[in-house]
This record gives sequence, C-alpha cells and structure tokens, in this order.
Amino acid sequence: MAKKENRFVTVYEQKYFTSGTEILVDKKTGVNYLFHQSGNGGGLTVLVDREGHPIVTTIYPDEE
Repeated sequence: MAKKENRFVTVYEQKYFTSGTEILVDKKTGVNYLFHQSGNGGGLTVLVDREGHPIVTTIYPDEE
C-alpha cells in the first residue's frame, strides 16, 4: 500500500474550547486557505489579496 502524503500544512492555528481558526497551505499549489470551526459547524475559504487574487506561499520541502 502506498504511503499517503499530507497535502496541506498548517501555518497558523488559534484554538478555543469548541472553536478554532487555522490557515492551511496547499503544498502542491501554495494557495492559502482559512478554516474556521465553531461547535459542529465549520467553513473553508481561500485567502485573497486586495485585488482578489489567491494568496500563494512558497513551501520548501525542508519546511514541512
């Protein structure tokens, strides 16, 4: 069985009792996503700059 690789890396995390916010970076595309969870609900959205373009971060293999 092939080893699964983690496609996303967490670059920011803020947790509370039943909620939390994370910024995730896709290691293949570099696109940043904001994930927020509160109780049983949650949402994921792409982070954008002032012009509406996705925020892209360069991820180097040794930073994982």
